[in-house]
Amino acid sequence: MALAIAGGYFTASPTLKTLSFSKSHAISSSISSPQPSTWSLDSWKLKRALQIPKYPNGEELESVLRSLATYPPLVFAGEARRLEERLAEAAVGRAFLLQGGDCAESFKDFTANNIRDTLRVFLQMGVVLTFGGQMPIIKVGRMAGQFAKPRSDPFETKDGVKLPSYQGDIINRDAFDEKAREPDPQRMIQAYNQAAGTLNLLRHLQLGLCIYPKSHTVEP
Repeated sequence: MALAIAGGYFTASPTLKTLSFSKSHAISSSISSPQPSTWSLDSWKLKRALQIPKYPNGEELESVLRSLATYPPLVFAGEARRLEERLAEAAVGRAFLLQGGDCAESFKDFTANNIRDTLRVFLQMGVVLTFGGQMPIIKVGRMAGQFAKPRSDPFETKDGVKLPSYQGDIINRDAFDEKAREPDPQRMIQAYNQAAGTLNLLRHLQLGLCIYPKSHTVEP
């Protein structure tokens, strides 16, 4: 299995027919399949994690997590199963995977125009790849939930001042001051709401085909 994250340009994976693009730094590596294990909703808590933020108020964090647990799912089981089936087609060379998006989404750039323009790029690329590759294109967007930024260093220093690193809008803010860099669990609620709004608009645009001429659309 290949993992490809492109930086400002496009890369293709030779082992799985994919094309990825992103604004992050370019990385390409091979990873092995994980060993089967017993899964549960909380099994991830048993794994070692290096990028989990340290929230100052544990009670507030638990309150937010309880609230999120009652919210409707952003992606439905049927959608996940359909994607899994289509990825199986790409794995055997009968389809091409187009994956792309920003390194991380931000709260301040949340606008209908930005979402529309990103989807337009996907559809335009899908048209080109469909005619060039003569096979179905599977389009996967790195959006509607990509709010975290893993960092190589947990701290950042400017002019002799050392503060926790910015870890994405779902955790803290990018302004370089102590209050902004403090992890805030309420930002998870805002991230959920923004992801829901993004998905709602994307589904509407794809159903209505509002941003691309009908004669050139590619079925998802």
